[in-house]
Amino acid sequence: MGDDPKTLVSTDWLAKHLKDPDLRVLDASWYLPDMQRDAKAEYDAAHIPGARFFDIDEISDQRSDLPHMAPPTEKFMSRMRAMGVGDGHQVVIYDGAGIFSAPRVWWLFRLMGQTDVAVLDGGFPKWQAEGRPVEDMPPVVRDRHMTVRVQNQLVRDVTQVSAASKLGDHVIVDARSSSRFRGEAPEPREGLRAGHIPGARNVPFTDLLNDDKTMKDPETCRAIFEAAGVDLEKPVITSCGSGVTAAVLALALERMGVANWSLYDGSWAEWGMFPTVPVATGDA
Repeated sequence: MGDDPKTLVSTDWLAKHLKDPDLRVLDASWYLPDMQRDAKAEYDAAHIPGARFFDIDEISDQRSDLPHMAPPTEKFMSRMRAMGVGDGHQVVIYDGAGIFSAPRVWWLFRLMGQTDVAVLDGGFPKWQAEGRPVEDMPPVVRDRHMTVRVQNQLVRDVTQVSAASKLGDHVIVDARSSSRFRGEAPEPREGLRAGHIPGARNVPFTDLLNDDKTMKDPETCRAIFEAAGVDLEKPVITSCGSGVTAAVLALALERMGVANWSLYDGSWAEWGMFPTVPVATGDA
C-alpha cells in the first residue's frame, strides 16, 4: 500500500509536497519520563522545515486528573487557529521516535472531524537518516479557521469499555508490552494495578513496526491482529497505558480497512486505578 494522505505518507511523499501552500507539518513528539527526552527542546534544535510543535500534554483536557485526555472542542479549535492549521489543509504529523506519539494526534484530528491528516512513516529519525532538510527557526504562522465536527464514535470512556468487556460484543486490543499486559512488569505510573482489561487481546504496538520504525503493510498487520485472537468482524476498541500508543493500533486498523474502531482515551491510567472494575492477569 502506497502513500495515503488520510493515514500514512512516506518521507519521499513529504519531501515532494513540503512546499505545497496548503500543507501543514506538525511535530507531535512526546515521551514517557523513563525515555529521558525533552520533546520541545529537540523540536527547537531541529525540525522539518515549517513544522509547528503540537504539545500533547498542553492541548488536552486540563480539567481531568488523567494524562492528556482529548481537549474540549473549543480549546482544540483555538490552538489550531493559533498554529495556523485549519480548513483546506493537508496535515502531516511526525514524532522523534519513528511512530510513537504522532498517531495520537492523527486520532485527535479524526475525532475532531478532520480527515486530510496523515502520519509520517518512520518519522523524524527516518527523515534525518536520509539527510533531508531540517531547520531550527519557528515557522511563520497565519491564523486559519477550522470547522470541527466531533466524531464521538471514535472515543470510548470507562463505562463503555466496562460494558464491552462484560458483554463481549466488542474486542478490546491492548497496545502495551506483553509483560505489562500479563501483569508481570510494573506500570510506569504509580498507584496503578498490574494486568489488563478482562477479555482484552494483546497486540504490542511495536509488533506493527519494522526495524526502521515504519509501519508494516496492512496485510502483515492484519495477520498480527488475527494471530493475537482479535476478531476483526467485531467492533474494535484500542487501549494502552494512557491513550497514546493505542492510536498506533487505530492507525493500523484504519489502513487495514477496519472501519469500526474506537480508542479508549483513559486507557490503563484510568482502568488501572478505578477501584470498581476488574483486572485480569496472565494471558487470560
